[in-house]
Amino acid sequence: MRFLVLSGLSGAGKTTAKGFLEDLGYFMVDNLPPGLWKPLLQELEGRGVKRAGVVLDARALAFLGDLESVLDELGPTVVYLEARPEVLLRRYNLTRRVHPLGAGNLLREIGEERRILGPLRARAHLVLDTSELSPRALKEALSRFLGEEAGFLLRLLSFGFKWGPPQEADLVLDVRPLPNPHYDPALKPRTGLDPEVKAYVFREEVEPYYRALLSVVGLAAEGARKEGRAFYTAAIGCTGGRHRSVAAAERLAEELAGRFRVEVSHRDVDKEE
Repeated sequence: MRFLVLSGLSGAGKTTAKGFLEDLGYFMVDNLPPGLWKPLLQELEGRGVKRAGVVLDARALAFLGDLESVLDELGPTVVYLEARPEVLLRRYNLTRRVHPLGAGNLLREIGEERRILGPLRARAHLVLDTSELSPRALKEALSRFLGEEAGFLLRLLSFGFKWGPPQEADLVLDVRPLPNPHYDPALKPRTGLDPEVKAYVFREEVEPYYRALLSVVGLAAEGARKEGRAFYTAAIGCTGGRHRSVAAAERLAEELAGRFRVEVSHRDVDKEE
């Protein structure tokens, strides 16, 4: 199992880093006392988990006495994030959050936290100053160091408008202008996964409409990837969610698989119209 400890100064980007590590498949836990790390890893390993991590900050002060011995025994990769005091002050003023060590003198608390975590910083395999890093640049730096990349995921979800559009969609497309197999008695009981249904839906005269849908999904997904998104969800809807939307989602997935990692699902394919 790959085990990682993520630590550093409050406001230096641990929340962003934690989210990225979870995208990589790490099972992340906040401020678990070091004495409990070994039982946690044993439990996770027994359940087939391959990557795990603990986020540790000054709030765990009371439990840091045995940190050195636990680090020696388990040998985790330690990543430490920090930033200049004036940058941390600015970030706290923007978020209006209270520092983990109290709500008094913020500069003093930043200095105290730096002192408390000093031994852990000295053990770090990567010390990263995030003062000038955007969230995307922080993710890229972690990806380079770990030799792992989350990869962008395009999710394609078919649905029926009669059942309501999916709340998780970033983009909603309407394929109701395509020919409807519902009115063909031989095709009505089938779904958009059937080759004959697909052939019925994608007649030659509707090809320009489909190509426009393909272009829109591709451009939207590419833009989301460039913005550093981990995934993007495009929902494709027809009336009932059994025929046209299913066929369109499947075809889009097939044609976009060369550009993106694609996941396709059909929310309403088994519902009775």
